[in-house]
Amino acid sequence: MTLRKTALLSSLLNLFIKYHTLKKNVQEKFNWVRHARPSQRIPKGLWRTWLILAGRGFGKTRTGAETLKRWVQEGKAKRIALVGETAHDVRHVMIEGSSGLFSVYPSWERPHYESSKRLLTWPNGSVAQTFSGDTPCQLRGPQFDAAWVDELAKFKNPEKTWNQLMMGLRLGDNPRAIITTTPRPLKLLKTLIASPAVHVTRGSTFENEAHLATGFLEEMQACYSETRLGLQELYAELLENERGALWRQEMIQGAHDASPSLPFTRIVVALDPAVTSKSRSDETGIIVAGLDQEGRGVVLEDLSMKGSPSQWIQVAIAAYDRFQADRIVAEVNQGGDMVEDMLRAQDSRVSFKAVRATRGKAIRAEPIAALYERGKILHAKVFPTLEAQLIGYLPQSTKKSPDRMDALVWAMTELMLGNAANHPEWWR
Repeated sequence: MTLRKTALLSSLLNLFIKYHTLKKNVQEKFNWVRHARPSQRIPKGLWRTWLILAGRGFGKTRTGAETLKRWVQEGKAKRIALVGETAHDVRHVMIEGSSGLFSVYPSWERPHYESSKRLLTWPNGSVAQTFSGDTPCQLRGPQFDAAWVDELAKFKNPEKTWNQLMMGLRLGDNPRAIITTTPRPLKLLKTLIASPAVHVTRGSTFENEAHLATGFLEEMQACYSETRLGLQELYAELLENERGALWRQEMIQGAHDASPSLPFTRIVVALDPAVTSKSRSDETGIIVAGLDQEGRGVVLEDLSMKGSPSQWIQVAIAAYDRFQADRIVAEVNQGGDMVEDMLRAQDSRVSFKAVRATRGKAIRAEPIAALYERGKILHAKVFPTLEAQLIGYLPQSTKKSPDRMDALVWAMTELMLGNAANHPEWWR
C-alpha cells in the first residue's frame, strides 16, 4: 500500500472516529431519561392532567418541553396547544427559551416555527399552535390531543383559559395536558389538586441545585427561606389566607377582574429606597401606578430591584419617561435629601415629592387594603412577587421589610387619598 493511500485511510478513520464521538456526545446531551430527576419523569397511571407545582428554578420549563418531545416522538401528540401567560412568554420561554422546546433538540431536529402563524411543525407532521392566557377566546374552536400550559397561576384569567382549553382537548384516544407552574392560592389550582384525573407533582427550587448558581441559592436561602414568599416561590407551598392579613387572595384576584378606563388622569412612580446595596440588603421598591377615568388606582408595573442608589434612580427616571408620569414619589426617612439630590443630578426636570413615614407601616397600609376590598384598585397584569408580598404581610408578625408593598402604598396614597392622608382621623 502506498504512503498516499495510507494517509487517506488514516484521514477517513479519524473522520469516522470524530463523527461517532460527536454523535455519542449529542446523544448523551439530549438523553433526558438519563438526566431527568424522578420528579421530572412522566408519571405512570391513568391521568388526564399532570400538574407540576414547583419552585423557581426547579426545571419546570425543561420538564414541559421534554414531555412534549416524548409525546411527539411516540405519536401521542399530533395536534398540540402551547399556552403561556402572554404571546411573548410562549415564544421566548416555551419555544426559544434556554429550557424551551428548541433547547431539547439538536438544531437539525427542531420543529419549524412560524411566528406569524403561531405554529410549530415537526418533521413527523405533528403541529403545535400557540395561545396566550390574556386572550382565552382564541382557544374556542381548535381541537387538540395534547397541551402544555406554562405558569397557569400567573394568568390574568386562569379559569376561563383552562375551561376553554379543556373543551378543545378532545382528539385521540387519550388527550392529555401538562401544567408547569409556581403555585398561588387560586380556586382553580385547588380544584385541580382535588381531581382524581390530575396527577400532582410538587418540588422545590433546591432539588435542582446542581444546575443553579451557588450565589443564587445562597441569596434565596438568606432572604426568603423563612418567609411566606419563600414558601410559595421556592418551596411551592399553596398558601392560604392567614388571620390578621390585610390583603386576602380574593382581593388580589378581584384586582385582575376589571380593566382600567383609559386614558389615565395621573401616573406616578413610587420609591421605597433601600438603605444599603449589599447582597443581603433589602430591595428598593419601585411601583408605577395610574389613576383611571373612574377614579380607580391601577398598578402598571413593578420594577423593584436590588442595586446601588444610582441604579435604582436610573430605573425610576426611565419609568417616569416611559409612562409619561407626572411625579416621582419617594420615602425619605432613611435617605433624607439624598434621593431628591440624586434625581436632580440625573435629570433636573423630574417632578419630585418627598414623603415621610410618621405612622406605622400597618396604619399606612390599612386604607390601601380597604380600597382593594372595595374594588378601587386594579392590577394591569399579574405581579407574582408583589402579590405574594401583599398576601403574606401580617402586621403583627412580619419582620422583613415589604419594600414592594411600601412603594405601592405610597403610590396609591398619592393618587387616591390626597390630603386625607395627612389627617389622623382618616386613618381610624
